[in-house]
Amino acid sequence: MSGQVEEAARDAGGRVVRDGEAADAPAREDLEARSGSATAMLRTIVGSTLRPLGGWMSAAGAVELMAALGIPAATARSSLARLCARGVLVREPRDGVAGYALDPAALPMLERGDARIFGDRATPASWCLVSFSFPEHQRSQRHRLRRTLAALGCGTVADGLWIGPDALEAELAEVAREFGADLFTGAQPAGGQLTGTTTSPAPAALARWYDLPTIRALHDSFLSRFESAAPPADDRAAFAEWIRLLDEWRVIPYRDPGLPAAALPADWPGAASAALFARLHAELAGRALAFAAQTADADRGASAPR
Repeated sequence: MSGQVEEAARDAGGRVVRDGEAADAPAREDLEARSGSATAMLRTIVGSTLRPLGGWMSAAGAVELMAALGIPAATARSSLARLCARGVLVREPRDGVAGYALDPAALPMLERGDARIFGDRATPASWCLVSFSFPEHQRSQRHRLRRTLAALGCGTVADGLWIGPDALEAELAEVAREFGADLFTGAQPAGGQLTGTTTSPAPAALARWYDLPTIRALHDSFLSRFESAAPPADDRAAFAEWIRLLDEWRVIPYRDPGLPAAALPADWPGAASAALFARLHAELAGRALAFAAQTADADRGASAPR
């Protein structure tokens, strides 16, 4: 299975949008957003800071937050416009100051992201199976469903049978309803390894279902980039490091949705990268949010460029 999949469009309620349905609905859900781009960084800023700051930031403040990441003002403004077009932000002046507010319809998306990024990565107690079959004239639907399942963190058992840990059940139930697929829950792999009261799949089976080399590379890259990082000199630097940390980590829980350690190689780097993320997030978040609060609303009461 490829490590790169395309994004799935969803409507204002987070519902999967099929071809011909709600064609004007913004594609705010970006399950396959890659880290590192200006727009990806802005999405991370919005997801991590805007709600603690009351849901609004000035236009100049937004540009300055992006500048802390080395992103030029023109690029920052283009990214702001892009997120407005996608239904993540809305332009909203306050007290005569141009600014941006979080689109209320984007809240479900952000809450789902929080659950995935910061949630418990416990060993699956059971597995979900998604079965589907589409006639040839609906092959675009088949491809769209496959991309969505891959983006959510499922593996491939067979062409029309996908598998994911029980933590994905709510998301998979929604997807199954939208695409007319069949969802089976509570599955236990026969011939697997008994771990406590559950059965983990055999290592060979997990390696068939998931692209483990690609997932390992994501963990290794994260560890290589952040485990030797120097402490930030000030709150601005702490903000920049925190956003980069979140931006790079956020894709990993979607590729590795809590795969069972008993079925993974002994030197699997997942636990180490998760522990590193938790430690650095705890160390940096307070300073980063302090800088964001000071910067995002700094020009209230003064005119600011749109």
